[in-house]
Amino acid sequence: MTDTLEAARADAYATPLEDLNVHRRELFRDDTLWPYFERLRNEAPVHWCAAGDPNPYWSITRYADILEVNSNHQVFSSEDGIALGDKPKFQNMGFIAMDPPRHDAHRKVVSPIVAPPNLARLEGLIRSRAGRILDDLPVGETFDWVDRVSIELTTQMLATLFDFPFDERRRLTRWSNVASSEPGSAYVETAEQRQAELMECGAYFAGLWNERVNREPGSDLISMLAHSEVTRNMTPEEFLGTILLLIVGGNDTTRNSISGSVVALNEFPEQYDKLLADPALLASMVPEVIRWQTPITYMRRTALADVEIHGKTIRKGDRVLMWYVSGNRDDAAIETPEAFVIDRERPRQHMSFGFGVHRCVGNRLAELQLRIVWEEILKRFRRVEVMGPPDRVYSTFIKGYERLPVRLHA
Repeated sequence: MTDTLEAARADAYATPLEDLNVHRRELFRDDTLWPYFERLRNEAPVHWCAAGDPNPYWSITRYADILEVNSNHQVFSSEDGIALGDKPKFQNMGFIAMDPPRHDAHRKVVSPIVAPPNLARLEGLIRSRAGRILDDLPVGETFDWVDRVSIELTTQMLATLFDFPFDERRRLTRWSNVASSEPGSAYVETAEQRQAELMECGAYFAGLWNERVNREPGSDLISMLAHSEVTRNMTPEEFLGTILLLIVGGNDTTRNSISGSVVALNEFPEQYDKLLADPALLASMVPEVIRWQTPITYMRRTALADVEIHGKTIRKGDRVLMWYVSGNRDDAAIETPEAFVIDRERPRQHMSFGFGVHRCVGNRLAELQLRIVWEEILKRFRRVEVMGPPDRVYSTFIKGYERLPVRLHA
């Protein structure tokens, strides 16, 4: 255990429970969150936090309890937002921040793009792009895996799904980073800057909408939204909220799982050896990566009525955080959850994609991209070696990587 993690463990268990606050970005940037969640799972699985945060909230940290909250959208609503912190109103207006039946109607509009027939059509495109990206990488030299591989593959896919101008695709990456960041992070200095850049995003996509609403219906996401009776009359705020949801949802999970897979295999080299000996283990490695990484750390709900869990009364109007990152490390539900095990018996037993009506609509596309990129890596390289500690995202909501120095072995 590193000195930093030892210090975090000491702090986690020395802090009075009533003062314990896990909604702190430095815990995620420094990868020292684990002992805090371990203590909450063991001592206060339903924990009220009013300390050190302008938005008091309940933490739900055990796997079974998170499933219970996630399954009960009649009591635990998404309508008031899915994250803590001050965000522009339009960021809480995508369908992920709606309750049924409105949520279901909006989600149904875009779901065909990730239906099995379309994924089958996309597979060859993803494979050819992954191959080109990997073939352009320098062997034997240190470079940033996040920028050269993780971002590039996912941004190319996003551009295809939106039918977005391909040579401008990095604007999608920028808008995703801005939308998911807080002021003071690497991407956003002030709330005003964030607002201005996201309004620029809205104006750009409004131009694409105006082009496509008068054409024959196409198979891209903008055309789907423009030609559906459900979404064609959205307000500008609802439209921008939906676009940002699709950008972030289509980017962060896959991008950070691709980077996380490299980190995991280097932290557990015996698992890398196992994969090299039997590439068929990719089938179980892919969901294990997504569990171990947990790219979206939590989802927020708001109680619509008083409800009791573990003897604690959650009051109507209270904010509730379902910590997926903690549920995925709950040893009451998952055997040896701290370990990365690519031949785990039940690798799909995780909550990284959520559960119930809000389960991630693009989960199969995320898995498909992760599987294909590793199939292509194994054809080309003996090993992807991490050359130094990663720079992690300064966020409590996105668990990811800004930079990851690696070297390829032919």
